[in-house]
Amino acid sequence: MKNKTGLYKIIFGLFFLLFQTVSHAQCAMCRAALANDENIKQAEAVNDGIIFLMVIPYLLVALVGFGVYKIKYAKK
Repeated sequence: MKNKTGLYKIIFGLFFLLFQTVSHAQCAMCRAALANDENIKQAEAVNDGIIFLMVIPYLLVALVGFGVYKIKYAKK
């Protein structure tokens, strides 16, 4: 049974490596607003907003992981 699980993981990994889609990271409104070289502060604000939005999911996962760790090892 372990051989099938390993095979499934390899097939799953190859599937995601071989079948990728190209995506563009900016919407049309952001690209149009940041196209000018004059809007340096606006570009910095958009970049700060992107960083802020990226940090939140990582913090949530870290908090859940820490909570699970505390619950699991507090009983021992």
